[in-house]
Amino acid sequence: MDNCISEFDLLLETSWEVCNKIGGIYTVLSTKAATLQKNYKDKTIFIGPDVWSDDNPSPYFIENRTLLKKWLLEAELPEGVDVRVGRWDIPGRPIVILVKFDGMYAVKDEFYGRMWQLYGVDSLHAYGDYDEACSFSHAAGIVAKSLFSFYKAHGLVSDRQKPRFISHYDEWTTGMGLLYIKAECPEAATVFTTHATSIGRSICGNGKPLYDRLPYYNGDQMARELNMESKHSLEKAAALQADCFTTVSEVTARECGQLLGRRPDIVTPNGFENNFVPSASKFADARAAARSKMLSVASSLTGHSFDDNTFIVVTSGRCEYRNKGIDLFLDSMTHMSYDNLDRPVLAFVMVPAWVDKARPDLTIALDDKALKRLSEPVITHTLHNYNSDPVINRIHQIGFINDADARVSVIYVPCYLNGADGIFDMTYYDLLPGFDASVFPSYYEPWGYTPLESVAFGVPTVTTSLSGFGQWILDTFTDSFAACGVRVEKRTDSNYDEVCERISDDIASLVNNAQAELKKISKAAKATAKSAAWSNFISYYITAFDIALANADARNKK
Repeated sequence: MDNCISEFDLLLETSWEVCNKIGGIYTVLSTKAATLQKNYKDKTIFIGPDVWSDDNPSPYFIENRTLLKKWLLEAELPEGVDVRVGRWDIPGRPIVILVKFDGMYAVKDEFYGRMWQLYGVDSLHAYGDYDEACSFSHAAGIVAKSLFSFYKAHGLVSDRQKPRFISHYDEWTTGMGLLYIKAECPEAATVFTTHATSIGRSICGNGKPLYDRLPYYNGDQMARELNMESKHSLEKAAALQADCFTTVSEVTARECGQLLGRRPDIVTPNGFENNFVPSASKFADARAAARSKMLSVASSLTGHSFDDNTFIVVTSGRCEYRNKGIDLFLDSMTHMSYDNLDRPVLAFVMVPAWVDKARPDLTIALDDKALKRLSEPVITHTLHNYNSDPVINRIHQIGFINDADARVSVIYVPCYLNGADGIFDMTYYDLLPGFDASVFPSYYEPWGYTPLESVAFGVPTVTTSLSGFGQWILDTFTDSFAACGVRVEKRTDSNYDEVCERISDDIASLVNNAQAELKKISKAAKATAKSAAWSNFISYYITAFDIALANADARNKK
């Protein structure tokens, strides 16, 4: 076997986002799968929650009753734990086991007591999604143990006396599975990846300074203060007990060392596959279609025409107002409205919120193609919580009115762009080629797929030094649009206004740049995305697997 390929008999990776598209971890796993399949054909099996029904099936799971058929016949799973086996409908088509875990709720208190005795996990203060996550990961651990036992019993390993099993768990939501395997199947090597610490995210989400104060924070103390004791306790135990502990960036590695009490053994940056980016022959048409749709929506909403000379900029992602830097994006657009701009700027905030429905008046205006200014010409959909939504409130506070004299207009798109939102009826990836720039000025961003997706489409982006992607850019390239299509602004707890001004200047420089130079910048951006391909980044995971196997061997010799 090639020296760059780790040798193992079976790798099981468990995540709440297997065949379950919720956030960025889905992107990590679904894009990594093709490279894992190339290196380890069907030696990797993903385990996810079966939260689906006949009325609401997973669009990503293809059941196959012949896969692992013999194991299914022999598996003795507890009552209330059922599995379905199939393939994930993504590049690489890896084997997937979806686990129905209802039966674990009945034994959760006994299980929590055992985890307290063995590993000090405090489940006493659990609330919200804790029980659901732990019931799933407990069931997933049982499934993993059953598979490992089956492979060993039937000689599907290179050495029955020393099988090489790896059980990989993502995020605190799967921590109980790792601890279960550690107790019940100690011969298996365990890997734990935190994509963001629960307590770090909570500190930021509660408006507290993370970075200036990080050396003085105690994770356990902050968990008590922020009512995060159970999630933090579980995550910390999983990190401490794993044979290999990883995270996705150096930014988060420092956070883990301080708040979880263990610095990761290795940083495993998130790779990328650009197989959904339009080919060169189709890109011009894709860009034209996206721009036509966005300009049409803006014109119908505001009552005045936006022509193709308009510079279109976007921020997107989860609606974490402070953590994702949505506040900073809006304020930088305000600042830019005072700059000397060679053409009008249209700024979209595309972040899903508590959306109600597509605005009926906007739907009618789009059908009629009549330019008549609508009331509230800054938002495309109605909201359930209009008065408390932070984005629309800030747009009003700033005073964006999107009239014909505005040099910078802002439009809030508070829905998930899945191709059926009622206004755009195009996916986010369908719209992405139409942008001229993107801004992701994150305050808390362990990695950052949105800027990476942006450059893959040739769209130059601005991000910050507090994102893992931004740190990777600083470590790998010259920090300039011309060199890599990316600008990384240094952000701290105390330089908000300075960063706001710099982002404004960054985008204004693109607005006023010559088309020939913009084409060079776009080409540089695409080249940057290719450098982040999984074919380059998978080596970090291979090292993690080898660390886990070596530590498991040493542990089992004691």
